Amino acid sequence: MIVATPEAMAALGALIASRLQAGDLVALNGELGAGKTTLTRGLGEALGVRGAVTSPTFVLARTHPREGGAPLVHVDAYRLQSAVELDDLDIDFERSITVVEWGAGLLDGITDTWLELDIVRPVGGVETEDGVEPRTVTVTGHGQRWADLSWLAS
Repeated sequence: MIVATPEAMAALGALIASRLQAGDLVALNGELGAGKTTLTRGLGEALGVRGAVTSPTFVLARTHPREGGAPLVHVDAYRLQSAVELDDLDIDFERSITVVEWGAGLLDGITDTWLELDIVRPVGGVETEDGVEPRTVTVTGHGQRWADLSWLAS
């Protein structure tokens, strides 16, 4: 799918948030500036987390509490080398909604089911009048929980 603006990326995050529950993991892959944190910000706003969702680059993982719901754990796995290192962060995956930026290849062994988004920022792409380069987002469901992604077409 083509995501034309940062606002549309946040809206995609909100759409995904409407399907999330405790125990869900979302992996976001894409280069710097692709829109991973923008998507997570939209997801967090839709979940009603307390506090601003910002990139957890220097702390690796940031927990955002929610009133009456599973917390959102936002992980920046850029410096992690393996699923073992992700597991060593001691995240309560079963009771949290976890978003892992730079998560490619790190969720095997952590869970059997996750939602993966690959965000491609065009190199030398055509900007809109507002100076925005549309992104291409590919969504892949892993495991039975995410076998049907038809809700993304709405």
